[in-house]
Amino acid sequence: MVHIRQLDPTASPLDYYGWELRRRREEAGLTLKQLGSIVFCTGSLIGQIETTLKVPTRPFSERVDVALGTDGCFSRLVGLVLRSQLPTWFQPYADMEAKATYISTYQCQLVYGLLQTKAYAAALLCVDQPDQVEDMVAARMERQRVLEREQPPALWVVLDESVLYRMVGDRNVMREQLAHLLSFRNNPSVHIQVLPYSAGAHTGMVGSFNLLRFDEHPDLFYSESYDQGHMTANPQVIRERSVGYARLQAAALSLDESADLIARVMEERYGHQQAAEGRDVA
Repeated sequence: MVHIRQLDPTASPLDYYGWELRRRREEAGLTLKQLGSIVFCTGSLIGQIETTLKVPTRPFSERVDVALGTDGCFSRLVGLVLRSQLPTWFQPYADMEAKATYISTYQCQLVYGLLQTKAYAAALLCVDQPDQVEDMVAARMERQRVLEREQPPALWVVLDESVLYRMVGDRNVMREQLAHLLSFRNNPSVHIQVLPYSAGAHTGMVGSFNLLRFDEHPDLFYSESYDQGHMTANPQVIRERSVGYARLQAAALSLDESADLIARVMEERYGHQQAAEGRDVA
């Protein structure tokens, strides 16, 4: 007798997704293999998703909605599922980030998550959690959907110049990532400035931080340590960090100058010629 794992749909978004997928599939009279053939995957994968051994993707969910006629049910659910794959301590920030109308961020080491490519994110995440890279990358890409909304938040990013030179992955990963940053050059909602080495000591030397503004909520300040995030609406903190951020913007290169620097680093440090010759450019 085949043992069918019973799920508690209230345990987590992933459990609910698996429980609902099994219920809808059985209601349609389809076996695992039959549904798999319709949505272009194996029956085994369907079974793994139904039993929470595998996290569903958005394309998979969209195909399932069409196959089972579920009117977008799984396309809506998958957002909750993917967000639940983010670190528990980070989820409150991700929830507020998705509601923000204006996001300001200073990043001293890494490209901001909303602007990372899949390859760059995977190279970062595999350092500490190599067994969860696929699911966590999917969760990070899901966060980025906020920039695809009809009315996306205004995003202002100040990147320390060192971010451009810190090798995450390999040259191809970095070239693709810098090219991705350049793709926002004419985007009216995304603004990227580079804080050059020549700025010297500055107000962001305490570390990366974000400021979120909302239409109907108080402003929020966010920073994080290795295993926890700190989020506050304290007016004094908001005021001090807002002034600090304005000073960072003033010290940074202009938008055009920043794009020019990113393009130059992309070609000189990660260009195809340098990769072929196997040497770095300072």
